[in-house]
This record gives sequence, structure tokens and C-alpha cells, in this order.
Amino acid sequence: MTDVVIGADAWDGNGQGFISNWFFEDGEAVCAGAVIADLMYEKVAVELVAPVAGRLKILVAAEQPISKGQVVARLL
Repeated sequence: MTDVVIGADAWDGNGQGFISNWFFEDGEAVCAGAVIADLMYEKVAVELVAPVAGRLKILVAAEQPISKGQVVARLL
């Protein structure tokens, strides 16, 4: 199991962002390096990439606030 974490360098500043879109459904298989979601911070889009292959377990729904260092999904 690998946590998908919002990196400290995901965006400039310390404010909150949000996941604008998950590209995979909960439980779907994803490949390492696949873009699994778009993050938004002050109208700037950032891609969230799967660090390893596995089945996606979404922990934070789209449009919910997120912070740097937060676990937003797991790859099982």
C-alpha cells in the first residue's frame, strides 16, 4: 500500500487547493506515472501522478479542500 500525498512543492504558497477532477474511479487499476487527478490552487492546474501502480482508493472527493502533505488516496 502506498499513500498518494500532496507534495510540499505542489504549488506556491501555503493555502489550500482542491482536487478538480479524478481521472480514475475508486477501485480502478492505475499504472505508475499515470496522471490520476488535477489539482487546483488559485486558478492554476497541477497534475497529480501515481507514484506506483495499483488499485486506486480515493480518500478525498473532488472539490474538497486539500493541503500540502495531505494523503488524498492510496494505491493498493
